[in-house]
Amino acid sequence: MQIPHFSIFKAQAPSCEDIPKWYGISGPISEDFPNEADLMQTRKLCDSLKSNGVFEDALELQHREKVLKRLESLYKEWLTELCEKQNLPESVTENVGGKIFPFGSFHLGVHTKGADIDALCVGPGFVERKEFFTSFFEKLKAQEEVEDIRAIEEAYVPVIKLSYDEIEIDLIFAQVPLKSITENLDLCNNKLLKGIDKRCVRSLNGYRVSGEILSLVPNVHNFRLTLRAIKLWAKRCNIYSNMLGFLGGVSWAILVARICQLYPHATASTLVLKFFKVFSKWEWPIPILLKEVKDYHFGFPVWDPRVNVSDCCHLMPIITPAYPQQNSTVNVSPSTLAIMKEEMKRGHDICEEVQQKKAQWSKLFETPDFFEKYQHYILLQASAATEKQHLEWVGLVESKIRLLVGTLERNEHISLAHVNLHPFAGSRNAKNKEGRKTKWLIAILFKEVSKNLKIDLTYDLLSFSDTVHSQAERCKIYEEGMTISAAYVKRENLHWVMPNGKQKKVFTPKPTHTVSSETLATVPPSHTPPVSAGQQAAERKAWPQSDMPAENLNADKESVSGTSSSPSQGSTPSKPSSPSTVPRATKRPSSPHSENPAKKLKEDMESTPETKGTSTNKPTTGVSLSESPSPTLSPPSAKRPATSEPETPAKKSKFDLSSPTDELSDMPPGPTEPLTSMKRTIKLKLNNLKDLFEAFGHHKHNMEDHLFLDGTLPLLSVCLLWRLATH
Repeated sequence: MQIPHFSIFKAQAPSCEDIPKWYGISGPISEDFPNEADLMQTRKLCDSLKSNGVFEDALELQHREKVLKRLESLYKEWLTELCEKQNLPESVTENVGGKIFPFGSFHLGVHTKGADIDALCVGPGFVERKEFFTSFFEKLKAQEEVEDIRAIEEAYVPVIKLSYDEIEIDLIFAQVPLKSITENLDLCNNKLLKGIDKRCVRSLNGYRVSGEILSLVPNVHNFRLTLRAIKLWAKRCNIYSNMLGFLGGVSWAILVARICQLYPHATASTLVLKFFKVFSKWEWPIPILLKEVKDYHFGFPVWDPRVNVSDCCHLMPIITPAYPQQNSTVNVSPSTLAIMKEEMKRGHDICEEVQQKKAQWSKLFETPDFFEKYQHYILLQASAATEKQHLEWVGLVESKIRLLVGTLERNEHISLAHVNLHPFAGSRNAKNKEGRKTKWLIAILFKEVSKNLKIDLTYDLLSFSDTVHSQAERCKIYEEGMTISAAYVKRENLHWVMPNGKQKKVFTPKPTHTVSSETLATVPPSHTPPVSAGQQAAERKAWPQSDMPAENLNADKESVSGTSSSPSQGSTPSKPSSPSTVPRATKRPSSPHSENPAKKLKEDMESTPETKGTSTNKPTTGVSLSESPSPTLSPPSAKRPATSEPETPAKKSKFDLSSPTDELSDMPPGPTEPLTSMKRTIKLKLNNLKDLFEAFGHHKHNMEDHLFLDGTLPLLSVCLLWRLATH
């Protein structure tokens, strides 16, 4: 798609004669009216939405409206008390008024069952924001219907979160330059923004944006029905979260509104199809706008890539229609953009099948299997000692997860990081009955890398921990017992914890036709060149035939580096490959120097003792995608290992090399000390050294230099001995 030739920026408001006859910044693509088939598809779409519980019944809607009226009554009562406290004239106290404006999905008319309500509390100019977060907060806290109340003043838009009569509410505050707040106050009037601070402008923008969206669509009913379908699809596809780098409700609403402008007479089913058709082919970062960008010169920044260099870096600009216009998708990253583009293409394919009557609308709302798509994960856990601490701590950690995703994206070996938007609530802490924990899964997609390459994620995880703890200390919410832990896990090691305490794997691969394990033996690639499934062992070079049957080598599938390769190299250079499979009937080679067959070799994974710091005799790469649990990420007071220089014994890290505890359960993912490094080496345990020496015709004293202290022989030494024996 090409960028339109007309300008999307305009310094002054147009006169009535300049207002176009269409909605949006360009004319419609099609003004066709729906036919009978389109109306039939829309009825089927409505039925599918009803079956998914999208619509709220009349009783629930009435309950929401009553809750808002109670809150507004409390707010007006608080304003009156505040006027009396400040000894203001009775005329001011009696007419102070006060009003709560719902915005977001509730204002747009697309809220669902159990959804929270975003509400704006508007006060006169003499009311300070600090009073709202102190005295009004205490007044709300004293109400019997209020639960889980907490104030977040340091947020980009300061908010009070609470649950009122089982309805989740987010309250924000804004003051306007008026002495009283009347019932007919028009917040869309741009003159109200003159002379107020930026935080109030941000608070007002929520209501102003949703109001502008409703005024910029040709048919509000079709817009709402289409938006309900798109929101349900986005939530099922795990791409509905502004905080985690995807799109929030405002961004999805703007995208749907733009499609409604381009097809003003289309019904909901057609609009859904056009939504996926247009945006699956959209050339980002071409911006999406519902109206021209105008600057009223009140001193607030407006989205303009010609002026603001940072605006040029936005990957998926979706611009809000209310002044001051802003990009609603600043959190979108390369990974989240790639995921959303892929899901939009998949949605378009499904809609085409629905139009061709090859599928039903229910297929569009099916939840993709998150665990079938990815094999590697980061398990992130936040825990706190009490319920109150847990609410604040989890909110802070979740708001910073996108920073961890950005850090992982910058890793040269990672092509994509995908956060599962649904956290897993942990059970009570075994040591503290009031302890709480929440877990998130971040899927990782690796690039094609060499088999023997180790990838270190230690620094990425520790830097994320430092960021969270620093923010917690600045906000003065950090308390004893708040911890973060992170662990790398493979898909096959993830388990659900059932109500009866048993564990169940989160992913079970589909059965495939494979050769019985009794007829195959897995051989590490460093031992033999790759062999095709049907190739006979006799065709391999440098392996003489023997009458002795082949013996199995037990390979450990849990590789430290995330691959099946070993750190040693063969005697001849060969291209890294996957482990070969050798038929049972294949002859195992014997030594030409002795008639005694070589004893069975067993590949065993052993961990070396802890070293000081990260430096060892050979280079190491830290966790290297270890499947053992990663450590608890400590507060920033603990010194982080930034280099490979040895640390003092007092600061030496500890690492639990026991079985990985990466189930989504109550078990902690690792020890409480910061991780510095972990190294494993693959050794060959010799069942009988004497037989091996005799088999290769060497004296023992010539080989003692190659032995480890525990009587094992490095794999490299075995390969060298085998090469000498074959000459």
